[in-house]
Amino acid sequence: MNPAEEILDIVDENDRVVDRVPRGEAYARGLRHRCVFVEARDADGRLFVHRRTATKLVFPSLYDTFVGGVVGAGESYDEAALREAEEELGVRGLPRPSFLFKFLYDDGAGSSWWSAVYEVRCELPVRPQAEEVQWHDFLPDEEVERRLGEWEWVPDGLAAYERLRAFRSSR
Repeated sequence: MNPAEEILDIVDENDRVVDRVPRGEAYARGLRHRCVFVEARDADGRLFVHRRTATKLVFPSLYDTFVGGVVGAGESYDEAALREAEEELGVRGLPRPSFLFKFLYDDGAGSSWWSAVYEVRCELPVRPQAEEVQWHDFLPDEEVERRLGEWEWVPDGLAAYERLRAFRSSR
């Protein structure tokens, strides 16, 4: 299926479903929908970082510290987190990602989505989808922090990364 044709739940400011439309229409009209962000770490605690392909509908060719994507119509955040993590990492049998928190992302330019943030340990060999991931590696936190000022990052992923850092420091 063409990603633009995938049906999404459209939600209000309280994350209640108010409509269902194709993804392409949701993006074109700036309709609020749902997304998941899954932080994947390997057995050594290194963070999965990747560069999106140039053919992605949003944020093509940018770097991201999360795997994830949109939540399909009728799908739960938890279901989407596992599905998206397995798809993007190219694995099967991943442990269920652990939910951490949810926030409303708003870019100030008409794009807004509820964002559920998860974490998962991936000890399986990864084979990311070629149509989703142009480059990938597991990087130590120090290198990720250094690269934040050098590489161009997806803005919603960067917002989720900063919120996750604050979330962990407040525990």
